[in-house]
Amino acid sequence: MDPTSLQRLVFLTSLLSCSTNQARLTVTPSSSQVFEDERVSLRCEDASDGWTVRRNRSYENRAECGVDKWGRSAGSSCTISSSDPLDSGVYWCESPEGSTSNTITITVSGGSVILQSPVLPVIEGDDVTLTCRTKMADPPSADFYKDGVSIRNESDGHMTLHHVARSDEGLYKCRVQSKGESPESRLSVSEKPTTTSPPPASSLHLVFRVICHLVVFCPYCFSTFLMVSIYRERATGSDPSVSVVMTPLTHAEQGLDDDYDDVMSAVTTEHQF
Repeated sequence: MDPTSLQRLVFLTSLLSCSTNQARLTVTPSSSQVFEDERVSLRCEDASDGWTVRRNRSYENRAECGVDKWGRSAGSSCTISSSDPLDSGVYWCESPEGSTSNTITITVSGGSVILQSPVLPVIEGDDVTLTCRTKMADPPSADFYKDGVSIRNESDGHMTLHHVARSDEGLYKCRVQSKGESPESRLSVSEKPTTTSPPPASSLHLVFRVICHLVVFCPYCFSTFLMVSIYRERATGSDPSVSVVMTPLTHAEQGLDDDYDDVMSAVTTEHQF
């Protein structure tokens, strides 16, 4: 394979790798549960052109925002202006090539109580706060449950789990007296990164893109440098520098030179009148 074809192959491979970067789905409000009629915004972070928001429901698979009669699409974002319990499901981002992001499970409640809990896994060792909400302004006194077992009562509706561990994973819900209880939401706990923890997703993506650009442009920079070096070497070889070195005369050469001067002097004298 000639160098030009190899460079083209590297270029196309790099473009393909960069075009399938891993996107990350975020949701606002950042809660796994929302009330009916609330506005929900989903966004594909760190996504290139063409990524869209999709969802799975119990009776519908891989429905695309703005295409399959739900949500309003704007590039890599999707907005549900007035959520409905039928909007409950699993959401993710997907590229035209079929690459997918993380998934988020959203529950839209038609009741009067919801549990605000993280939509993404939390890191082992972090503090996590679960909030029991009603449609009232202030969170009420609430009982919190894990896997169907009562944990404790919180008078302000906020329950904080300090330094969460894998044992804290499970299904959580809350109950407000005379108001009812919320749906259940799963709390997932991820292992704490090692001391040499990798950078966040956004930094990883930035590093990956820099590597992609280096892979694409380094062969061209190297080729250019090589061509310039060859040209300079050829230019130097076609016009070599000429130097003249003057060496001193030896004694024999000096004697011959003196005899020659004497002969020339005699000849000049004889022709004088």
